[in-house]
Amino acid sequence: MTTPRLRLPHRGWLFDLDGTVYRGEALIPGARETILALRAAGRRVVFLSNKPLQTREDYALKLTGLGIPTRADEVISSSLVLVRHLAVLDPGAPVFVIGEPPLIAELAATGFEVRRDHQVRWVVIAFDRTFDYAKLNTALQAVRGGAGLIATNPDRTCPTEHGEIPDCAGMIAAVEAVTGRAVEIIVGKPSPIILEVALATLGVEAADCVVVGDRLETDIVMGKRRGLGTVLVLSGITRPDDPRIAEINPDAVIGSIRELIQP
Repeated sequence: MTTPRLRLPHRGWLFDLDGTVYRGEALIPGARETILALRAAGRRVVFLSNKPLQTREDYALKLTGLGIPTRADEVISSSLVLVRHLAVLDPGAPVFVIGEPPLIAELAATGFEVRRDHQVRWVVIAFDRTFDYAKLNTALQAVRGGAGLIATNPDRTCPTEHGEIPDCAGMIAAVEAVTGRAVEIIVGKPSPIILEVALATLGVEAADCVVVGDRLETDIVMGKRRGLGTVLVLSGITRPDDPRIAEINPDAVIGSIRELIQP
């Protein structure tokens, strides 16, 4: 059997998940073979997700179940980065969370006082499929009381096997609209905050790393700003006729992750 050849020489590889490695519960064809080939060639691989709906362990279990054996420490999520960042900024602070149980549990486990009322120092905003008027009002009252705003990610939508669904940008926009305040910190892609965590996990210099993702405004912009190689895949959010492809100019544009290796 012929050993697959890699199209790019980088030692460190950062892979987005939704729309890049899988869509919903379905693995994108060729993803398993590509990632296993990279590992077999001695490349370092880390998965990077803006989606705060699952823990690192959940992501690792999902990838392993899909045929890509993965440890929890090979996954960097926006929720993990937010909790770590806030723990340095304001350890143990009282927080109100617009988010789902995994993020809430992670904050509580790290020593934050997660409250349901507005008597807090921070409003944490994340992708939240239970977002409602009551949460919006609590956020408003918290900000009026002096609370800061921090968010996991700026994504407008999230790709699933059934199409796109609203993501964290919708919750951010609602809170900003009623409070008149902009979110102070967004830790997820394209923020350098999440990228620095990922590079430290890889243990590889930025110039010897490449980021592979389906979003120009997060994955590709993040890589461009820091000098990483950038590969845009057209298996997720970005359409082939998007005029921003020429403007942002990723190093490579491919149909899907399977094109990263040559037979």
